[in-house]
Amino acid sequence: MEHIEQAGIHSGDSACVIPTQSLPPSIIDTVREYTRKLALGLGVVGLVNLQMAVKDNVVYILEANPRASRTVPFVSKATGIPVAKIAAKVMVGKKLRDLGYKEREIRHVAVKEVLLPFSKLSGVDTMLGPEMKSTGEVMGIDYDFGLAFYKACISADNELPLKGNIFISVNMEQKEEAIPIARKLRDLGLTLFGTEGTVDYLHEAGVEANLVRKVQEGSPNVLDMMRHGEIRLIINTPQDKQSRQDHYQIMRAAVDFQIPYITTLQAARAAALAIDAIKREKLTLEPISHYLK
Repeated sequence: MEHIEQAGIHSGDSACVIPTQSLPPSIIDTVREYTRKLALGLGVVGLVNLQMAVKDNVVYILEANPRASRTVPFVSKATGIPVAKIAAKVMVGKKLRDLGYKEREIRHVAVKEVLLPFSKLSGVDTMLGPEMKSTGEVMGIDYDFGLAFYKACISADNELPLKGNIFISVNMEQKEEAIPIARKLRDLGLTLFGTEGTVDYLHEAGVEANLVRKVQEGSPNVLDMMRHGEIRLIINTPQDKQSRQDHYQIMRAAVDFQIPYITTLQAARAAALAIDAIKREKLTLEPISHYLK
């Protein structure tokens, strides 16, 4: 599985996709090699949960756990391979070569998205990080990544808008990375709103955006727009202490007013692809068996 969020977000809170969408074959070959060597070296019989990170085409091992993880059911459903059943048979003495299973090359895309409990837990910081906050998982499946991600968002009660206003506020380190995402959303017909720093940076890049006050700058601000139903999606990645305070109030309001929200640029990029896909193609509903033929 490839995480959509970067390393630093707990694996249980990260959206994931099968098959990988951005990794070249050379990296996948390295992942297979490392997996085989570690599993054999550790003497694993059954399942092993490996987490890796890629930077500058170098694959790093973050951890290797000789056990199952809660993503096993997702992997099984996404690939049609009963991973837990195979592992159990191997653990009691069966040989993999005798079970008749092989790694499948799938033509569809399966996206795992998480369910977060913030609507039921007042006062909880909604910013994702190394501590796991999710309490469940859902899956979206289609032949296109954008459509699969859109379905996953619907299942997670975080349906992405196809029109209306989007509030976007990103930290200084991410502004350059945010430009193509903002431009994509603007080109898709969505109207962008943001605070001064983000709007100025977008204007310099030729992306039209509307200015709205920060929370501490008084009314009318983004919270007022949210209360009046004028914001359809929140993209907010805070940096300093003050912006974190604003972020907390904005995200709390997003939860209370049931406004879809995104706290990482990686998820924002996937959301832009999803909105683009759903505007071009009709959303279909098929049983999982349809994709596992």
